[in-house]
Amino acid sequence: MSQYYKGKRSKGLFDPKSAEPFQISRSKIEMFLRCPLCFYLDRRLGVGEPPGYPFSLNAAVDHLLKKEFDTHRAKGSAHPMMKDYGLDAVPYQHEKLDRWREVDFGRGGIHYLEPKTNFDVYGAVDDVWVNPAGELIIVDYKATSKDSEVNLDADWQKSYKNQMEVYQWLFRQNGFKVAPTGYFVYVNGRRDKAAFDAKLEFDISLLPYEGDPSWIPATLEEMKRVLMADKPPKTGADCDFCTYRQAAGEAFVKARGENKDYPQTGQVALW
Repeated sequence: MSQYYKGKRSKGLFDPKSAEPFQISRSKIEMFLRCPLCFYLDRRLGVGEPPGYPFSLNAAVDHLLKKEFDTHRAKGSAHPMMKDYGLDAVPYQHEKLDRWREVDFGRGGIHYLEPKTNFDVYGAVDDVWVNPAGELIIVDYKATSKDSEVNLDADWQKSYKNQMEVYQWLFRQNGFKVAPTGYFVYVNGRRDKAAFDAKLEFDISLLPYEGDPSWIPATLEEMKRVLMADKPPKTGADCDFCTYRQAAGEAFVKARGENKDYPQTGQVALW
């Protein structure tokens, strides 16, 4: 991934002296919740976390689900899964839907300029449905493969719930009436087949989640406070990136102390 990751960058950084709105994506909010220090390094100092490899199978599932729901959107009809789960809704039609679903390096997605922080907050939603009351239903696609039934009970899935709540908040701030309950279209690749036979089969579940985005304004204000400070914040309690940085720095310092000819490159700054 080295061709995509340069370690240090100088563009898109927060400047405490600037009066221009500063873009904050949904994923950067999640980064801050996980580790304020990594967020500060990324947005203030220009040292981002190494990117993960793209999950191409997940992207394919996402693409095909959008095509499938778009077929019903064009007809104004409910998807059979909605009927199976007793959900009275249809895929929402809007001229900006394609823009809402595309990140495009901050140019796409749905945006809201939060006045207290001057943050241009944005996120790209997977889908939007609408019920007979005219309430928008925020929908997120998820894909996995495991033997047990899919659910939202794991601790790490808190980020999924945060994601849903940020989308609900963004649409409400844009003047839309949003249903309190959003849905995860959860696709589970079956592993109980006798053979692969050049195809994967999936079970699809529709999981409701009642979001509570009330935490978002205070979180944005805390993010602004952290960015305005000249001193970096403390690390997150369970941040693997910070744990690695700390361990690597200590190992390097120890090795260099024991060997004066040890290379001088690679030293890690420790806070």
